[in-house]
Amino acid sequence: MREIVFDTETTGLDPKTGDRMVEIGCVEMVNLVPTGNTYHAYYNPERDMPAGAEAVHGLSAAFLSDKPLFRDIAHELLDFIGDAPLIAHNAGFDFGFLNAELTLIDREPVCMSRMIDTVAIAKKRHPGAKLSLDALCTRYGIDRSHRVKHGALLDAELLAQVYVELKGGRQIGLELAAEATVVEIEQETVAVRQAPEGPRREPRPHAPSPEELARHRKFMSGIENPLWG
Repeated sequence: MREIVFDTETTGLDPKTGDRMVEIGCVEMVNLVPTGNTYHAYYNPERDMPAGAEAVHGLSAAFLSDKPLFRDIAHELLDFIGDAPLIAHNAGFDFGFLNAELTLIDREPVCMSRMIDTVAIAKKRHPGAKLSLDALCTRYGIDRSHRVKHGALLDAELLAQVYVELKGGRQIGLELAAEATVVEIEQETVAVRQAPEGPRREPRPHAPSPEELARHRKFMSGIENPLWG
């Protein structure tokens, strides 16, 4: 199963008030395993960068001024994501900005049925716990020491690891190990059954002899007030 984990950086919190997407990072996964294929792009938002937003991701208006417009390279992103499910942390936010950009250039928005929200998954698995990406990385022992500021591709790569854990990643590994053990046991059993038979031996007698029975009766008669009496 092919899935795309993605993250965006923006000029603010609401595309309806003029905020724009300035960065997107995507990580391809097949059967919960990153394939190594990624997509990353910066976009010129054609507007200023509020100081609060720049403090989060470090992308200034000057840095973005020579980057392509979303409309000019949107086809690259759409080709990469194809029709795969799209996974994001607090996915409604990222879907909102992605679809707002697509609407501005008269492209079909991404269907919301493709959305997988890792916040919703984490809330079910860890009710009452902190659900930020940083908190989940800490919970699952995922190294984020190189994450100084938010970055779309870096955050998508971290989220891909978190997503695998939320889907039972370590348990999957244990199940595979258990299956391998079963296979080994079955192979050993087959090997024993297929081994050539040696000369047959007469079974050893195992019934007590009359002398052993007599000694046993004598021993039992010497027990006073037995529990089974």
